[in-house]
Amino acid sequence: MAKTDMHIRPIGGRVLVLPEKMEEKTKSGIFLPESSSKEKPQQGKVIALGTGKIADDGKAVSFNVKIGDIVIFKKYAGDKIEVDGEEYLILDEESDIVAVLN
Repeated sequence: MAKTDMHIRPIGGRVLVLPEKMEEKTKSGIFLPESSSKEKPQQGKVIALGTGKIADDGKAVSFNVKIGDIVIFKKYAGDKIEVDGEEYLILDEESDIVAVLN
């Protein structure tokens, strides 16, 4: 299944993110011990956007992120789900995502 052909669509102000895989060795070729390579990643790629948050005045609030953006999120944020053997996170855009990488 192509990553853009997702069968999951978040609702409200939530975002579906594919977390970045952690490297098992550094750029200089040093292998990392298993304990350090198992640290939870804090960035990933936006795969799908929810239906959008509705403000108190009833107007739709646009997303600050778009599909394909690389985002940084809080360390223990979101809900982990597995689809077709791949792990994803469902994050709240407003409270879980802290930055977009350019």
